[in-house]
Parts: sequence; structure tokens; C-alpha cells
Amino acid sequence: MTVPTAPADLDALHEPGYERPGTARPDGNGETPQSFVTVVVAFTANLLVAIAKSIVAGITGSASLLAEAAHSWADTGNEVFLLIAERRARKAPDERQPLGYGREAYVWALFAALGLFAAGSAVSITHGINELRSPEPAEHFLLGYLVLAVAFVLEGISFLQSVRQARREAAGMDRDLLEHVMVTSDPTLRAVFAEDAAALIGLVIAAAGLLAHQLTGSSTPDAIASILLGVMLGVVAIVLINRNRRFLVGQEADPRVRSATIAALLRMPEVDRVTALRLEVVGPRRMYLVADVDLAGDDVEHRTAVRLRALEARICESPVIVAATLSLSAPDEPSLVARTDPAPPEERGVQQ
Repeated sequence: MTVPTAPADLDALHEPGYERPGTARPDGNGETPQSFVTVVVAFTANLLVAIAKSIVAGITGSASLLAEAAHSWADTGNEVFLLIAERRARKAPDERQPLGYGREAYVWALFAALGLFAAGSAVSITHGINELRSPEPAEHFLLGYLVLAVAFVLEGISFLQSVRQARREAAGMDRDLLEHVMVTSDPTLRAVFAEDAAALIGLVIAAAGLLAHQLTGSSTPDAIASILLGVMLGVVAIVLINRNRRFLVGQEADPRVRSATIAALLRMPEVDRVTALRLEVVGPRRMYLVADVDLAGDDVEHRTAVRLRALEARICESPVIVAATLSLSAPDEPSLVARTDPAPPEERGVQQ
């Protein structure tokens, strides 16, 4: 989401390519949401790679190739969860869920992370330990190298798609790439980026294990490579699980998003001061806004209530604001000021 220093209105907080929940997907005249494209590319690449690795792992008998096959099948299943997350999060708010269904994205992304831990990490570590206990020689090494090379190309294509999306969004938030991936409120982007990065590193580990097996004639390096793959996948899964957990329990928006929102509110003619603001993330690029404001003028009570409701409606025209609740400020409450300098790292939260 692009966050300018002083946006003219809350629409300036919206990143093009992400429609309001409940609206139809763009047709030929519009743009398909980038997170959806990223997941589809990752699913296709992982499915092809998983099939190839499984066949060659059976032919060669390599422990690290079998671990890589388990990793790819886990990633393929995870992409299905992420596609469901994309679809479910875009359901329009209704009476049962007035803030929308955006948080479902974190539920399904959490399932995907748990799947990576169970089907990827646990299987790889278990198989590596079993290989150490009962070693079996591998064969047809050239075929193993070939499938690893093809897998690297396919995984690289998927990784580049997630990098392109993350880099574009990170530039709008004045962040570096890795920081944005870690703090973005889009769980599908974070999951695909992390899984593809882990896949590329895993392929290098598997190739090293296979080469050491060929050179030494011992399956021990191959088994150790399988265990290392499992440990790496476990670390990635735990990080993803923790990030999704934090969004599910409720998290405030990034301080820079908060500052830009204060600036946008103060530019509205109806608002003299903002004395309190809470922006809670309720889904990918979706926020619930609660604020105390001092309205311009000195209207009677019933007229002030009407103005507040009208202002809430105007705020909710922004694609990133699911709902807004405004209250009047007390005269002695201090005003909030929109900061123009980037927040220090310890104050940075979640990007919308």
C-alpha cells in the first residue's frame, strides 16, 4: 500500500490491484490481484516439481531427494490452502461478520504453515534419521542432478513472482524487501516468498548431499542433508505460524500507516482535531478504524451525530477501511500529530 506523507484522503492509502471485499474480480479491463497470481504460479511450479522429484527419488534412492519430494508436496498442498485464504478473505461483510471475513486468510495460512511443519519438516527429519540407522546406497546420480536443476528453475520462476510483488509494495512503504515480507498483512505473499526461498536453499542442500553420497559412496551425507532440510523447513513453518497467530489475535497497523491516516483525517474539512486513533488489522489490507475527533464548528447535539455518521460513511469509502466508529473528543484531550519521519524499527508493526 502506498502511504504518502500527506494524503489528500483515505483513498490515498489504497494500493491499486486490490478490490473491496465482496466485489467481483476484475474482468479483462481490470487487473487480477497480485497475491492470487503469486499463489497460482507457486502452485503450478510446486506441483510439477513434486511429481518430478517423487519419480526420481524412487529411481535413485536418495534420502535428500525424497525429503525434497516431501517438501514440494507439502508446498503444493499449502498453495491450495492459500488459494482458499484468498477467496474466503474477499467475502463481503454481512450481519454475522460486520468487519468482513478478512481474518480467515490467517486461519488458512496457519493451516498451510502447520502442513509445512508436519508434511515437510517432520517427514524429512524422520526419513533422514531412518537413513542413518539403515543406510541404502543411491544410484543414477545424473538423473538426480537433472531433476534438481529443473526444480531450481521452476522454483526460481515462482520466487521471482513473489519478489516482484513484494518489491513493488515495499517501495511504496519505504521498506526493504525482507522487512516488508515479514510485516505485511498479506499472509499469502509472506508464505509463498518464504516457502520458495526455503525451496531454493533446500535444493542446494539436496544437491550437496547427493554429491557427497556419490563421492564417498556413503549415504550418511545424504541422510544428514535430509535432516538439515527438515530443520530448515521447521524454522520457516514456526515463523509463519507465529506471524499468523499475531494477526488472528489482533494487531495494530504500522505506525507509518497510522500517521498517514491521521494526516488524511486532518485534511478533511469537517475535522479540526484527532485525539485518539486505533487501526486494527482485520484482514489483508483491511482495517477497522476507531477515532475520537473534534468537529469543525459548534453544532447542536443531534446535528453533530448526523455529521459523525456522514463522516464515518465517507471514511468507509476507502477500500482499506472495512468499518469506522467515530466519537467526539473531550476539550482537554491532547491532539494527535501525524509524524513525517519513518518510525524506528522497534515501533514498526504491520503493513496493510
